[in-house]
Amino acid sequence: MMNVVVWNENRHEQTNPKVREVYPEGIHGAIAGFLEQEFDVKTATLDEPEHGLTDEVLQETDVLVWWGHKAHDEVKDEIVEKVHKRVLEGMGLVVLHSGHFSKIFKKLMGTTCDLKWREADEKERLWVVAPSHPITDGIGEYIELEKEEMYGEHFDIPAPDELIFTSWFEGGEVFRSGCTYQRGNGRIFYFRPGHETYPTYYHPDIQRVIENGVNWVKPVDRKRPVYGNAKPIETIQPK
Repeated sequence: MMNVVVWNENRHEQTNPKVREVYPEGIHGAIAGFLEQEFDVKTATLDEPEHGLTDEVLQETDVLVWWGHKAHDEVKDEIVEKVHKRVLEGMGLVVLHSGHFSKIFKKLMGTTCDLKWREADEKERLWVVAPSHPITDGIGEYIELEKEEMYGEHFDIPAPDELIFTSWFEGGEVFRSGCTYQRGNGRIFYFRPGHETYPTYYHPDIQRVIENGVNWVKPVDRKRPVYGNAKPIETIQPK
């Protein structure tokens, strides 16, 4: 069974009663709760030693799911480097909502990953723009969320390898809400919904997309290419 770690900074849950009411087990607990039906799932949080991402944990992790928001700067650079190395080696990474501003996502993207945002209880409609992609399996033409935080373009990311979802918001903005990338041997899926004060992670279609995303980013069974000085494959004739 695939090993999945759900990482969450777990700070809003400690300080905001509204968030605690929506996610009494933490956002990581809610996500782990539905992923446990298909995967071997563990959780890790910011205030654990090494943020819960020890060398042993990372080495055993097939897919890392990441949620962060108010404490991005508290994530230690040495842990980011270790996660980055594991992604290049083949570990899958699913980045959710405000994880777009995490150190690890910005390092992998090489851009600011900035965007427009607004909290106004707006309707969001996530349109499927890649209907044949495995991440959209079991999803209709769109997912509609009654209330969500708005993210708007321009989203300062590299052009996605594949664009999976495009969101429309009640206030008029649009956003690239589902994007895939490949870095080294690893696959990355960014998925936008999931503001901490809304019950988004209880929505069955959102859960299905995250499950599909975890399956899609899982490691490929091959060794990472060898780099550096190389001996010739064929005999080089003297010139």
